[in-house]
Amino acid sequence: MIELYYAPGACSFVPHVALEMIREATGQAFEPRLIKLHRAEHRAPEYLALNPEGQVPVLVVDGKVLTQIVAICDFLDREHPAVGLLPAESWARAQALATLAWFNNTAHPAFTHVFMPNKFADGEAYQAEVKRVGRDRYHDILKRIDSMVAAQTGPYWLGDRLSVLDAYAIALLRWGGLGGIDPESLPAYYAYMQRVAKAPAVAAAIERERLQLNVFKKA
Repeated sequence: MIELYYAPGACSFVPHVALEMIREATGQAFEPRLIKLHRAEHRAPEYLALNPEGQVPVLVVDGKVLTQIVAICDFLDREHPAVGLLPAESWARAQALATLAWFNNTAHPAFTHVFMPNKFADGEAYQAEVKRVGRDRYHDILKRIDSMVAAQTGPYWLGDRLSVLDAYAIALLRWGGLGGIDPESLPAYYAYMQRVAKAPAVAAAIERERLQLNVFKKA
């Protein structure tokens, strides 16, 4: 039995899409377990027993717990190599993992400074400065991704096949809207997001999480 603990719009969207890709290709079902962050369900004792960090995603496979996106995606890909969550060829796989890790350890934390400045400073003035600097840094990262997408030759990050990189890239641009960055100001990236969102596995995860892709609101 496979269970995924996820929160709508969070980075758990990445393994959510991966599991939908696996379901589409193999028929392997999974149980989605909704965690409502606004109700602090990620801080409940029973959830902290699964992940002491109080974060999503958590993957539970036959009672065994796995956390961290890169590890979860690597595991799911090794379990279902024919699905193509990551490339099969060694060098291409290493490059894809490098990008996935960069999304996770550089782009993602940059947004955390925008969305949760209280984690990095006390006092409204200091938190406002953390948020301002973080937003500028995050905007630079999204511009870099926009350039990377513009240089691609296929509809997806890795060419003609959907991968976990596409799921993370969508999440990152969507967060930009939450941080006050208009996704339409990044035309290649925005067109790519709309294109990827139509893939059946991505669309299924978006529907379950009830996500609106463009959440930017003009001041």
